[in-house]
Amino acid sequence: MEKDLSLRTVRVMRYIVPLREGGSLPALAEADDGFKYVLKFRGAGHGTKMLISELLGGRIAAALELHIPELVFATLDEDFGRTEGDEEIQDLLKSSKGLNLGMHYLSGAIAYDSTLTIDPLTASKIVWLDAFTTNIDRTFNNTNLLWWHRELWVIDNGASFYFHHGWKEFDKQALNPFPHIKDHVLLPQASMLDEVDRLGRALLTDDLLHKITELIPDDWLRWPRTTDTPEAIRDIYFRFMKTRLQNSHLFLNSAYDAKR
Repeated sequence: MEKDLSLRTVRVMRYIVPLREGGSLPALAEADDGFKYVLKFRGAGHGTKMLISELLGGRIAAALELHIPELVFATLDEDFGRTEGDEEIQDLLKSSKGLNLGMHYLSGAIAYDSTLTIDPLTASKIVWLDAFTTNIDRTFNNTNLLWWHRELWVIDNGASFYFHHGWKEFDKQALNPFPHIKDHVLLPQASMLDEVDRLGRALLTDDLLHKITELIPDDWLRWPRTTDTPEAIRDIYFRFMKTRLQNSHLFLNSAYDAKR
């Protein structure tokens, strides 16, 4: 049975508290469905490119059957946040009107402790995911993993696909062996990388990668200083991922070299 990749859309009703441990000033907020979400804002440092990284990375994690909180599109009205007393936060909210991204808040979750043993399949999936998406931010200093209901949950994929900040020679960037994998918090426990590589190649079909890139809203793809259309930008993301998947041995070799 084909998985439904679509995201629900919620309206943000209440800003609760900023989560200042994130460089992009994410926040805890409540939406019109009654649930709380960790919000990532389009008005933050890397703009909609960070939201795209979260969306693509999250959907690929789900395809690999990793635990990841539900992602939703989250709309902010123009008047939202006008009563916010913090000037920095008010500016952020004003510049983020429209479509943002939320991740379901896991109440009671705790940060992953790197001394905790994880099953090798899960560890290998997460290492492979981050090498594939070029996510530089799942390290011992900042694991971006949560322990919730005795299971490991993947959060915060916003540092993935960093090629798009330069937006040139994407075909060359797709062949990046990703030496940063040496810093990955789960690399020491990732003993099933070959098995996960075969799984990833089987699951991430062209059709699935197309469907994932089609999820990116047009509104997130109208970038300054580029004449590329949203359709053309989506196609570059697709081609980047397809090339990377076809050449996964490059980042696998980096992982094995780092484990030696």
